[in-house]
Amino acid sequence: MRVLVVAVGTMGDVAPYTGLVAPLRAAGHEVAIAAYPRFAELIRACGAQFREIPGDPAVAGEWTQAENSTQAARGVAKKTLELGEAILAVAKEGTDVLLLSMPAQVGVHVAESLGIPSVGVFLQPVFPTTEHPPSFLGVGGSLGPWGNRAAGQFVLGMMGRLLRGATAELRSRLGLPALSKREMTERMSTWPVLHGYSPSVLPRPADWRPALSVSGFLWPAVAAHWQPPADLAEFLDAGEPPVFIGFGSRKIDDAPRIAALVDEALRLAGTRGVIQAGWADLVSRGQRTITIGEAPHEWLFPRMAAVVHHCGAGTTAAGLRAGVPTVGVPILGDQPFWAGRVAALGAGPAPVPYKKLSAERLAESISSALSNPGYRQAAGALSSRIATEDGAGELVAALDRLACARRKDIA
Repeated sequence: MRVLVVAVGTMGDVAPYTGLVAPLRAAGHEVAIAAYPRFAELIRACGAQFREIPGDPAVAGEWTQAENSTQAARGVAKKTLELGEAILAVAKEGTDVLLLSMPAQVGVHVAESLGIPSVGVFLQPVFPTTEHPPSFLGVGGSLGPWGNRAAGQFVLGMMGRLLRGATAELRSRLGLPALSKREMTERMSTWPVLHGYSPSVLPRPADWRPALSVSGFLWPAVAAHWQPPADLAEFLDAGEPPVFIGFGSRKIDDAPRIAALVDEALRLAGTRGVIQAGWADLVSRGQRTITIGEAPHEWLFPRMAAVVHHCGAGTTAAGLRAGVPTVGVPILGDQPFWAGRVAALGAGPAPVPYKKLSAERLAESISSALSNPGYRQAAGALSSRIATEDGAGELVAALDRLACARRKDIA
């Protein structure tokens, strides 16, 4: 089959899908990934065809700064329509099945218009359950069975209301019949969604509908010839394992202040640090640190004594895979959810919310992560279980079942 993956968002929203390319191609499928232009090189390097979704994730969220909720809602509607039409354009280049990331799920209507199947491949849980709150609610722990389900229903309902007008307009442009709220709910109740995170970290809820599955983490493709910069290799060889600190694709307005805070926290904790500049453009001035650009987490994190980060889904997965303690500094979105989950599993101390970050609090958390052997033991045990899971393999098997079912339908 000709498989088109639509991955919309920042690096952490795109990179995990590159790890699907090799196993899909090995199973005989052709693979293309549609994403923003800045990820073209990343996608081509993993062996997939690149198809462009216009836009830039560094500025794609600027509409959220609208002066009021009405303007924000209009911004969401506009972006939804633009994304739907962009997915249609890239899908028309030759596609037998659409794999849609959570931000790209509007593509389900595009697939319907083209008469091809689609599958959701989400990196976060968003469907209601009694077992945990929705990941984008911004909370780090359970609200109780009733509260968890109510929160999940609230978030889905809010998303539905926000997108209802844009969805209706898109379906009209695609030549599809209008659907009532009830009809839309019934249609989506059978849509298959595979969740690309570890069931050892967050088990599949028993009360989810059958078409929702949890497969295992999706790992970014490994660059075949990547070598660490000489200064990074020398720094790592020059002393005890350092602590990693980075905020990935999060843009931070007060980066100089945060960089100075990080330097002071590492000094107070008495440890060395590897600071990743990221989109925040952090630059360390400390004598016991090194500032780096991009480096594969699967290479870097196992060489760390602990990792400090925003707890995006992909970075959280990489830290747990490495078996080292995590200090979460969540900022927004699903980050408090994953930071809380890591702490609940005993793989790191309680998270330090970004808004409450100080050199003293960060130093205390780093010291705790380094001195408490229980955190490393829990992280190591999780790492061992995660290593037995195969999220990409589960997806390939699901597509094989889909292809078999379509062949029977045609026959």
